[in-house]
Amino acid sequence: MTFEETYLNDNILDALYDMHFEEMTPIQEKCIPEILDGYDVLGVAQTGTGKTAAYLLPILSMLDDGLGEPSSPETQHLTPHYPDDAINCVIMAPTRELAQQIDQAMQGFSYYLPDVSSIAVYGGNDGSRFDQETKSLRSGAPVVIATPGRLLSHLKVGNLDLSRTSFFVLDEADRMLDMGFSDDIMQINALLPKDCQKVMFSATMPDQIRQLAVSLLHDPVEVKLAVSKPAEKIQQSAYVCYDQQKLKIIQHLFKGGDLRRVIIFSGKKDRVKETCRELQKMNVNCAAMHSDLTQAERDDVMYRFKAGQVDVLVATDIVARGIDIDDILMVMNYDVPHDVEDYVHRIGRTARAERDGVAITLINEKDIPRFKAIERFLGKTIEKRPLPGELGEGPDYSKAPSQRPRRPGKPHRSRKSQKSQKPQNPQRPQKSQKSQKSQHPQ
Repeated sequence: MTFEETYLNDNILDALYDMHFEEMTPIQEKCIPEILDGYDVLGVAQTGTGKTAAYLLPILSMLDDGLGEPSSPETQHLTPHYPDDAINCVIMAPTRELAQQIDQAMQGFSYYLPDVSSIAVYGGNDGSRFDQETKSLRSGAPVVIATPGRLLSHLKVGNLDLSRTSFFVLDEADRMLDMGFSDDIMQINALLPKDCQKVMFSATMPDQIRQLAVSLLHDPVEVKLAVSKPAEKIQQSAYVCYDQQKLKIIQHLFKGGDLRRVIIFSGKKDRVKETCRELQKMNVNCAAMHSDLTQAERDDVMYRFKAGQVDVLVATDIVARGIDIDDILMVMNYDVPHDVEDYVHRIGRTARAERDGVAITLINEKDIPRFKAIERFLGKTIEKRPLPGELGEGPDYSKAPSQRPRRPGKPHRSRKSQKSQKPQNPQRPQKSQKSQKSQHPQ
């Protein structure tokens, strides 16, 4: 499906034409019409699927159509009115890096929208940056892209008013919860008007995200893309063991001494801290990454790991999708992830850029049903390695029951819109007065 087949306005389509964007990705095809029709949306999609454009494009299109004074009382109900002195859209991101990426995408998509500007609000800066943000927020910015903590700081000193906000977006909501922003999100949500349209994107759908969606969204359309299977070149294996055997297994694996570029994942931050302490007692050069660290502390840990100053990173899923390092040699799951999506994201940190990689999972007796569900998804049996002889026997994997399959989700609702009958124009007209970009061939 092409962008021309939607009812995005002409200014948005002109910008997309200049950027050589024509075909929509699956997440864009499913989300853009629903957002344009005014529905709350819950999107589940991995990084790199085009989800930023999936929410930015329809919101920018609607803002461009409705900013300023309504043309007349008779037509006001046909095109919503967005005050030009209000914060019309708030986009929340877990990190300043993602906030900056969204702001950069916004600049391209809004090239022909002179009245639709944005401001990125995030921590980790000096006082002069905060003062600049304050000035922009008090004058009114149609779109604010912010990290939760920084936005709350501005709200507490009265730098912005969300009572007239029309759109609220949570991007990478699962990472926000893992970083401990749940209370911040709920505080911000309480300041929004009841009729605010809300969009929430997450790479995974654990129970906490489902609960957050119930709290925030009103009768949302749920869009979920199929999870891609991990690369075949990842050598996957597992140990079936008791919890008290796990550290001994790690010690056995690391006794060769070649510990470079290893990530050990756990679903709980307390276990990450404990595991890191125990590894340090074994003289393993490691560091912990979890939500109790400040942004500056996380940046420092990640810098040292990327620079090779730390050999082993012990982390929660906070970095399963955020880390961008191509030479990870091994990923270890200290515990079995709750969802297949989490497993794929975790082990997907290795075997990148044409390299090989190893993924090892430690499975206790309670996690066996979860791992069997992962094997069903993968369509194959993962090799179970024998425990080191000195550890004795582990649980019997074959006797454990399989996890009960989940009830299938509700079918996607189809909706029609009168605007969807918009006549199609196979080629965008050139905007010679605004830009010469469109003269380039598609």
